[in-house]
Amino acid sequence: MKPLTIIGAGLAGSEAAWQAAEAGLSVTLIEMRPTRMTEAHRTEGCAELVCSNSFRSDDAETNAVGLLHEEMRRCGSLILNAADTHQVPAGGALAVDRDGFSDAVTAALTAHPRITLERREVTALPAPGTLAIIATGPLTSGPLAEAMTEVVGEDDLAFFDAIAPIIHKDSIDFSKAWFQSRYDKPGPGGSGKDYLNLAMTEAEYDRFLSALLEGETTEFKEWETSTPYFEGCLPIEVMAARGRETLRFGPMKPVGLTNPHKDEKPFAVVQLRQDNALGTLFNMVGFQTKLKYGAQGDVFRLIPGLENARFARLGGIHRNTFINSPKVLTDDLSAKAQPGLRFAGQMTGVEGYLESAAIGLLAGRFAAAEARGEAPALPPRTTALGALHHHITQGHVPGEKGSFQPMNVNFGLFPPMEAPRQDEEGRRLRGKEKGRAKKRLMSARALADLESWIGAVDAAA
Repeated sequence: MKPLTIIGAGLAGSEAAWQAAEAGLSVTLIEMRPTRMTEAHRTEGCAELVCSNSFRSDDAETNAVGLLHEEMRRCGSLILNAADTHQVPAGGALAVDRDGFSDAVTAALTAHPRITLERREVTALPAPGTLAIIATGPLTSGPLAEAMTEVVGEDDLAFFDAIAPIIHKDSIDFSKAWFQSRYDKPGPGGSGKDYLNLAMTEAEYDRFLSALLEGETTEFKEWETSTPYFEGCLPIEVMAARGRETLRFGPMKPVGLTNPHKDEKPFAVVQLRQDNALGTLFNMVGFQTKLKYGAQGDVFRLIPGLENARFARLGGIHRNTFINSPKVLTDDLSAKAQPGLRFAGQMTGVEGYLESAAIGLLAGRFAAAEARGEAPALPPRTTALGALHHHITQGHVPGEKGSFQPMNVNFGLFPPMEAPRQDEEGRRLRGKEKGRAKKRLMSARALADLESWIGAVDAAA
């Protein structure tokens, strides 16, 4: 079979390499780190998590993210296996020890007999006729990004993405902080006390908000000023500028939490999530920021309990690019201008670690099918994998410039399904109960259709 070259060993490239190698292909996986580092990475590990350490909800019954987790597990995902193995407490979310996770992915790839990992920068596209996948992500190096315009044209778009600070646990004041999950809800392997909480009074919140809005932020170059933010990862100061109550109804909402140190109800709450297996590092949930480093220390130490905080990593912001996939890619994720050259990951117009890895999974399987001389079997649109695939291949309004935008997986991408009117006992369903019942039906349909798809793909192979 034809060998496969994959450029980029992030989550998408790592997953693509694993899927293709497991299908029998010889894979060369090329990663430029540590020969050349990016603005956001700090290690040379494959699938390094540069932002949050969370893969978000692990609820496969009523949450599209959790459903995608389960679908990828059933497809033999390397990324989900490593995440499950290196999970840390995070309520109902799947969060990981970021170093243990990356080390596990790197070890699995280097140990695979059909994968060769090379460390070097690629500055040109593979030659026409080469079976290849570009999975270099939002931080693609300049020379390669310029070369990509040969096959994607001038229709690439861009937005800014931000990362949150990470704090040393031993620098947090536990006379003010407490462990509790919202509504005491435990996640897989959790205890109902998976988040570290820091309460604010109204006066403390107003003081913090004023400092946040006055803090010195990163200045952008003139050509960057028209680039929009992704709504799912807004810098906290951008959210704050939308109104006094925005943070209290967002990452700092006080509902479902009880401060054991005070009898009064918190006006706002900052939550921190465990970031490593040892439990020595915690990241600030929803606190991605474009504040300059000096300002971050000044502003975030106004939060009660963080007066003496030591930061293992400060927040930051970087330019994030993606291609107009519906216009330039075919259904099997290959470039219309260069068949056999596929794209995967965040640059295809999906947002999030999980979604990036999911498109890598599909690209690896599609490349394997091509190498065998078969037409790739597309995932059913009723599945989470299929819904994402449909978004990046069909998710635009024809003729309307800018209509294609990055998207997290959500049930709005799935084919519609009528909500049930009553439960199994004949009781009438209303409101949220009806919505949850509908999501359960959509998830059950997705997993049944996924099993049929996997069976058909395996039989063809």
